[in-house]
Amino acid sequence: MQMDLRTVSIEPLRHTYSHIARRFGDKPASRYQEGTYDLQATVNFHYRPTWDPDHEIFDPARTRIKMADWYAFKDPRQFYYGAYTLARAKQQDAAEATLGFVETHGLVDTLDAALRERAARLLLPLRHVAWGSNLNNASVCAYGYGTAFTQAFIYQSMDQLAIAQNLTRVGLLLGGDEALDQAKDDWMNADAWQGLRRYVEDTFVLKDPYELFIAQDVALDGLLYPMVYEAIVGGVFASQGGTAIGLATQFMSEWFGETKRWADATVKTAASESADNTAQIEHWVTHWRDRAAAALRPVAQIAVAEGADELIAEQVEQFNARMAKAGITV
Repeated sequence: MQMDLRTVSIEPLRHTYSHIARRFGDKPASRYQEGTYDLQATVNFHYRPTWDPDHEIFDPARTRIKMADWYAFKDPRQFYYGAYTLARAKQQDAAEATLGFVETHGLVDTLDAALRERAARLLLPLRHVAWGSNLNNASVCAYGYGTAFTQAFIYQSMDQLAIAQNLTRVGLLLGGDEALDQAKDDWMNADAWQGLRRYVEDTFVLKDPYELFIAQDVALDGLLYPMVYEAIVGGVFASQGGTAIGLATQFMSEWFGETKRWADATVKTAASESADNTAQIEHWVTHWRDRAAAALRPVAQIAVAEGADELIAEQVEQFNARMAKAGITV
């Protein structure tokens, strides 16, 4: 008995969901597209929120930025929930392995005592900055509009919570519970931190979600992360025998290199929409950049003393060049 096998191609009735097909055509879609586009609730709100009767629950009018289509934004990382969690799980495993290596090999014990103290004074109060960013990014996600714009902010919020936790681990390595208690006292009372503390607390009351994005993720993070983790930890501390500090904070450096691509794309997309958007973003970027630079100057002095002005000037210059590539003149 002979059996003949043959292949039969079955053409599917449709290749993707209807709302994706209406936007991109009836063709196979990526997971990012299916998990991002046209998911924003737009109807059946029934009533306006009693705590903000001037707006709908989800309302593009909450920001001065105007977009013909809020799904014009695109995350260059292609992060939807699945891709994000897989990426961060791998990075967390790597961070745990690095911190474990630093701890088990006693690398912190090899640090000069003065360098160890400076590192603790600089890094540990930043836990509170990261916690503030956690709240701010969650706020943008809550009050922004359009999943293509908002979903990245809840990822950013969770990342900042992880950074705060990683800095706590670093603090335990550098000085135990006493170092963390001292860092909290510095954040609350030390003169060097009050400008940055005021900056963080002022952002808590910003109503415009896009302005909050500029203040937090563009201006503050855009100066703080390259200054602290690249210039100081990767440059100053490493040259003084502090390689262990760089290993313990490696996640922060890698994280910023990744997320600034998303921040730049979010700025560029909104700015390219209209001249009014560009002018508004330039105003916000200039204002919050200047405030962030002033707030970070005394923080930089903890690590580089009289070289703080030069360090801040370098960071501002690099930041301005970065914004120019995104279509913003500051």
